[in-house]
Amino acid sequence: MYSVTVRDHFMIAHSFTGETFGPAQALHGATYTVDLEFRRPRLDPDGVVVDIGAAHALLKDVLSELNFRNLDDEPSFAGQNTTTEFLAGAVFERIARHVHDGALGANAEGLTGMKVTLHESHVAWAAFEGLLNGAAPGPEAE
Repeated sequence: MYSVTVRDHFMIAHSFTGETFGPAQALHGATYTVDLEFRRPRLDPDGVVVDIGAAHALLKDVLSELNFRNLDDEPSFAGQNTTTEFLAGAVFERIARHVHDGALGANAEGLTGMKVTLHESHVAWAAFEGLLNGAAPGPEAE
């Protein structure tokens, strides 16, 4: 399986509900470093996984929707603890929609998987990974 990863970051404010979160129940900020990995079993006709410039631009665009926002005020996250794990899934879904809609071009149809990793710090991170473009689970999509 081939892969390419691009990286960017975004800054947010949020609070959590529940005793599990202790002092993080109060409004606080976070700066996430985000790694976006695309996977495919075979390289495209140009010999790449995906156009790195286009992948980075897509990541930057998706993160700009969240950057410098208080996620407690975002209607799409109402009633949700916007944990690092949850946000990794939310970023994955937003990017997957853009890929499905052709944002990375026709050759991106060969992409089978993607992984979004949000780094809270140098010692803690969370990720969400899944299939793309209707890829079926199996030896080529793992």
